[in-house]
Amino acid sequence: MIIGNNYGHGGDIYKNKIDYDFSANVNPYGTPETVKEAIRRSAEEVSVYPDPYCTKLRKMLSEALNVSEDFIACGNGAAEIIFQFVQVLKPKKALLPVPSFSEYESALKTLEDDTEVVLYGLKKENGLAVTEDILGAITKDISLLMLCNPNNPSGLCIDDDLLLSILEKCRENDVWLFMDECFMDLIDKERSISLIPLLKEGDKVFVLKAFTKLYGMAGVRLGYGICKNTQMLSDMCSCVQPWNVSAPAQAAGCAALSCAEWVKETKEKIFKEKEYLCQELSKLGLKVQKGHANFLMIYDAPGLYEKLLERGILIRDCSNYHGLEKGDCRIAVRRHEENEVLIKTLSEIL
Repeated sequence: MIIGNNYGHGGDIYKNKIDYDFSANVNPYGTPETVKEAIRRSAEEVSVYPDPYCTKLRKMLSEALNVSEDFIACGNGAAEIIFQFVQVLKPKKALLPVPSFSEYESALKTLEDDTEVVLYGLKKENGLAVTEDILGAITKDISLLMLCNPNNPSGLCIDDDLLLSILEKCRENDVWLFMDECFMDLIDKERSISLIPLLKEGDKVFVLKAFTKLYGMAGVRLGYGICKNTQMLSDMCSCVQPWNVSAPAQAAGCAALSCAEWVKETKEKIFKEKEYLCQELSKLGLKVQKGHANFLMIYDAPGLYEKLLERGILIRDCSNYHGLEKGDCRIAVRRHEENEVLIKTLSEIL
């Protein structure tokens, strides 16, 4: 838990009366029934410690990803893994393109004065895209580069050729590359590169994934990392308590991996709704950035967050992101009936 008022993420539906939550980018069609049933069944075994090795889950992930179980580590959500990684690496100098997911910087700040954090500003005029300029910032004095692909909050994927150049530049300069691919399974881009098939044994590359977004499992807390540097994985696992992944979370993950048809059907619906939202928001005169993920960026709409909140609709105020300001917001794609309510309410407000 946290104490105080420093949450700073979407999905905070506990402080206000919220009827519609457009702030959290999870699958709007909820959690597969198969997963819910697996969680219910796991309740029969909660008196027993969970498997500290996540044996069955890692085996199923290994088959799904075509990666050895030895290169997979599971955690209590993606955020825990971010903190684990940073605590083990203790980079002297970390490069963070911003705006991006704030937990990277939060994790690095726990190292206090031991780490220099270099913020690399992405430009609004480029739609907050990562461009070739970043290659010049990947130098031998950098210990770690943390990237999110597609990025949050822009929703943009890194260009495939540029991504390969970034990977090569990191390898050339002996820089650890931490790649967050948590939204990769929810993009509408026809072609996109995951770094998982490109990993090499002993590599200084770590890929982060989670069940949160795709399977609507935010409350379960289940993430995992893929890294072919076994020393890094071993060190990470030594700095966390052995039962960090609960029995219900492990059961939910195993069940989720058998839901391929559900994933296909819901993704088709999501991106149909994304087109609808994008068109309708644009008709209302809002500056919309479509991106490749299951959410949209809205620029320069001061007061929009507050006016919607008054009507029980929560969107993501992005003013706490580096480089963004009041009026910059993120809107998740929801079900059609919810999207209709949002558009109707916006038409009244605007």
